[in-house]
Amino acid sequence: MLDLSFLLDKDAFSFDNIRKRAIYKELLPQLVKHHYDNCLDYKKMLDVQSYDLSISILEDIPFLPVSLFKKYELKSMLDLDVYKVLKSSGTTGQNVSKIYLDKNNAALQQKVLLKIVSDFCQITRNPMLILDTSETIKNRLNFSARSAAILGFSLFGTDKCFAFDNDFKLDLSAVNLFLEKHRGKQIMLFGFTFIVWKYLYKQLVMQGIKLDLSDCILIHGGGWKKLKDEAVSNTEFKSSLKKQTSLKNIYDYYGMAEQTGSIYLECSEGHLHCSIFSEIIIRNATDFSECNIGEIGIVQVVSLLAQSYCGHSLLTEDLGKLIGIDDCKCGRKGKYFNITGRVEKSDDRGCSDTYEFN
Repeated sequence: MLDLSFLLDKDAFSFDNIRKRAIYKELLPQLVKHHYDNCLDYKKMLDVQSYDLSISILEDIPFLPVSLFKKYELKSMLDLDVYKVLKSSGTTGQNVSKIYLDKNNAALQQKVLLKIVSDFCQITRNPMLILDTSETIKNRLNFSARSAAILGFSLFGTDKCFAFDNDFKLDLSAVNLFLEKHRGKQIMLFGFTFIVWKYLYKQLVMQGIKLDLSDCILIHGGGWKKLKDEAVSNTEFKSSLKKQTSLKNIYDYYGMAEQTGSIYLECSEGHLHCSIFSEIIIRNATDFSECNIGEIGIVQVVSLLAQSYCGHSLLTEDLGKLIGIDDCKCGRKGKYFNITGRVEKSDDRGCSDTYEFN
């Protein structure tokens, strides 16, 4: 396993591209070798390609299509060391990805999540209003991506309250009591994008209710694809919520079950940022060559955190474009990018569960 303790002591966005590439040149081949030695299916995939394990260039490290986690148990540990199994979301009838974590990998993901979010929000141990139902986190062994994210972000929370009952109806009484209890404090809100929109915003609009959430911070992600039929843009999402709840501090993030912990948060300039623990490569859809800055292609995500399973280098089913490197006006170093859409004919899936509101 990689020792990332030296990175945990650094600011999450403190390395420029040159320094970061040097670190990845050293660590990524070690991670590839670890999975090659400990996961038979991964070994077979590399052997078929006659892959040279000494390769250290970031762009030449082999990537796996993210869909393979629906077909194979790509874990690099013994069965008895499995601590948690994360499941990606999917609509009814779809296969889901299964991500196997040992105790050390699960703990590492939580530490990195704390570092990344703290850099953006400057929050520690705040009251937390979870925009979901408590049923989501009932099964502590088999987690969905949504339940894993809720539990991960719950590390920031002291007193916690779920905003919805088991039928996804807004528990307005409980929410108001919670807000009143913590009046004058900064409250953290966390939820998945489609849940925030469909089950918070829309219920407030339908009931003619306005909540005062002006002192709150909202972190949301993992659900834009479920809003595609409504054509809700990020700008409309923010402006509508602000009008209904007076929310000013809203942070979107990009992430997936296959790389839990390695999230990409949206800065004040509206861009998603790679931390020192993860990287992206935008690839041309025709030949998988690397795209230039500003060109739209398929998003490849790379993470140093995926150690108990082979999720360190994945080709996603998302389209995006690299906006720049080391020069975002927000001051964070490294690559920054935007997600622009979905690869045509890919599964309608995301890091959230499907729930139809009647």
